[in-house]
Amino acid sequence: MNDLTGKLGVPDDPQGECVDQPAIARIQRLERRLVAEAHTTHQVRIRGGIDAHFRCLRSEGHRRITARRSSSVSAHESVGTGDDGLAASKEAHMGHAGRVLWSGPLVMLFAVVTLAEAADTNLRARASALFASLPRDLGTAENPVTPERVHLGRLLFFDPRVSADGAVSCARCHQPALYGTDALPTSIGAEHRTHPRHAQTVFNAAVQFVQHWRGDRTSVEDLSVKSLIAPLAYGNPSFASAMAKLKAIPGYAPLFAAAFPREEDPITPDNWGKAIGSYMRTLLTPAPFDAFLQGDDRALTTVAQTGLRTFIRTGCATCHNGVGVGGTMYQKFGLMEDYWRATGSAIVDKGRFDVTQDPADLHVFKVASLRNVAMTPPYFHDGSVATLPEAVRIMARVQLGRTLTAGEVTEIVAFLESLTGPSPADFVTAPILPPGAVASPPTR
Repeated sequence: MNDLTGKLGVPDDPQGECVDQPAIARIQRLERRLVAEAHTTHQVRIRGGIDAHFRCLRSEGHRRITARRSSSVSAHESVGTGDDGLAASKEAHMGHAGRVLWSGPLVMLFAVVTLAEAADTNLRARASALFASLPRDLGTAENPVTPERVHLGRLLFFDPRVSADGAVSCARCHQPALYGTDALPTSIGAEHRTHPRHAQTVFNAAVQFVQHWRGDRTSVEDLSVKSLIAPLAYGNPSFASAMAKLKAIPGYAPLFAAAFPREEDPITPDNWGKAIGSYMRTLLTPAPFDAFLQGDDRALTTVAQTGLRTFIRTGCATCHNGVGVGGTMYQKFGLMEDYWRATGSAIVDKGRFDVTQDPADLHVFKVASLRNVAMTPPYFHDGSVATLPEAVRIMARVQLGRTLTAGEVTEIVAFLESLTGPSPADFVTAPILPPGAVASPPTR
């Protein structure tokens, strides 16, 4: 607030330079500066409120000064016309003038707070039209989130024994210590096969409209099922071989029965996907930005709020919107210029074209969710960029044709940092798994 008062030219000392100015003139000067500040911060809509407030203040100031002058005359007549009487009258009048005048900083305080609240409300309204806060539950009628499914899904998520080499689980690429990623440019699957793309965080994945960079998985359940036989994931030759490994672990049978009670043989690839999907639907990370959207004025720092404005004004929210601040659409990477010239990518990825064979999908990818982006480097589909500020610069350049200033990059990064939420409690540590061996020990 001291910075704001200084910016508006209001001295800190109520006995300082301004006390000799007429009170109403001082109020008018303060009004002009507040209105100018409203224009400077693009809050023109609230000028009417400032005008109304100062009309009341001017009216009250006139009333009080007139009343005080009348009382001063009475006081002057009662004490006589000597030097002492004149001094007492002048001191009484100036004391009141100072009090009326120095209600100015208090009025300024009220007006600036009102200005800030109006600015926050306006920014929040704009943000709420583009984004949404995370829900409490991502369960659906088709894929409900039940305690039994979540418990089972958590165990399966961390269990590597079902993979071809007994070393890969979901947690291989989505590690608790690395905010649900592996921090590698491209991931490593079963039998040390290298994936061509970067692993996105598992946090809030269920809010996205498809899974994987190319959108070749329709949901977190579909992702979990197909991972069982994907050569670059679990690497099993068939679903049957994967289910045989599960059934070899005795502790899983009662857990599947509890999660899917009306099925005669519940250990199936489909139920594997439903269980892990239920667990993934709980991996939500509400962040300060959610609190801001819900009305908490103090949830975002001043620079983060400025960054949110810059993010919207620059055009980032055209694609990065919705509850995930992304993850709602496909977009070509490199609208304004070839992306690999900016990122230095060693391999040019054709993107969704490899899935659809549609020329319109060349270099098209799912728009990444930006939730927790500050915690999940490296960036882009191939992990080609190491730092968030550089990723912000490149996105502005290749998607929007914009060259951001250093200040704009700092502001946007501050906003993106407000999208970081705490890791879910049942993800930060791995669970104890049911005992059991799924492969015969090597013969001696």
